[in-house]
Order: sequence, then structure tokens, then C-alpha cells
Amino acid sequence: MAVLRASKQALRKELKRRLAALSAEEKQRQSLVLSRKLLKHPKYVSSQRIAVFLSMDDEVSTEEIIRDMFKRGKSCFIPRYLSKSSHMDMLEINSLQDLEKLPLTSWNIRQPSDDCKSREEALSSGGLDLMLMPGLGFDLSGGRLGRGKGFYDTYLRRCSEHPKGKPYTIALAFKEQLCEKVPVDSTDVFIDEVLYEEQ
Repeated sequence: MAVLRASKQALRKELKRRLAALSAEEKQRQSLVLSRKLLKHPKYVSSQRIAVFLSMDDEVSTEEIIRDMFKRGKSCFIPRYLSKSSHMDMLEINSLQDLEKLPLTSWNIRQPSDDCKSREEALSSGGLDLMLMPGLGFDLSGGRLGRGKGFYDTYLRRCSEHPKGKPYTIALAFKEQLCEKVPVDSTDVFIDEVLYEEQ
């Protein structure tokens, strides 16, 4: 277990170094390529209830995707992380204006406040059709290296208990985030597909 933890830490460090070397222009370029790819993806087109992460600086930008979801009338759910635990909820937002009014967290991303009770949580109703996954590193077998807090793995296990079951999961990755093999343990949940710019 300690060996696995150490190899995850070493890989996180290496991936952060790779991401730090990417220019803002290159991140924007790949983000646009991936957004266009996703918007044509059959799973995206057929999904109505979608969970999407709000991207940080070192992640593929999801701005275009969120805009498209509202244009197509899809239900958009975003994460609310409870920082003292590995608990995360996916809460519905109703428009871009709604999103822009949300408070900023210490990670500089918007999320509904901890005491917000009025928004629909995806699992308290119809579940999710599709979940877009962030992460630091991915391999093509569905291995994912997150930031070590376990938010997404824990949430996906909760999804498995919902009558609708686990949503289809797609990771959005800069090609610099692809690894030959991500070290995983029994608590890590594999993802269905990694979307990246192919050469």
C-alpha cells in the first residue's frame, strides 16, 4: 500500500511538471479540439443528464461544453466538494448566469455554497447518464490518477447504488496527461473512455 501511494505521488509530481510546461495557448487549442470531439460523441448527444467539472488552470476547459449543454436543453450538474472530507455532490445549475453567480472556492472554481439546499442533487432524483471526469493522469485501460482526495471514486460508488446505475464516464485529457500505466488500487474506479487529441 505504501509503495502504491509513493508511486502515485511520484507520478502526480511528474504530471504536474508536464502540465506546468504547457502554454496557455496550447491548453486552449487542445481544449477546443476535445470540446468539438465530445459534442459529436454519440454518448454526449444521447445523454440528457450530464455531470461536468468546472475546469481549473491545468485541466481541459469545459466552458464550450457547458455552453452547448444549455443550448441543447440538457440538464447540467456540477460538483460541490466538501473540503473536510471526500464527499461530493452533483448539483444542478440552470443557466450560464446561474453559474456565474456562484461563490468561488479556495481552488478558484465556482460551486454552490455548503448550505445551499434548493438545488437538485443528481442521485436524489433521476441519476446521471454521463459524467465528464477530471484528473491528473490517465491510461488507455481506464486507469485514472486524481488529486488524491477520492471525490470521484467515492461518488461513482454511490452512483452504482442508484436505480439507474453508474453513468458512462469520459475523461477529458491533454495528451501530456496520458501515461503508460496509472498505479491503481481496489478503491480506484476505472473510467469507460479517455478523450484526447490523437496524432
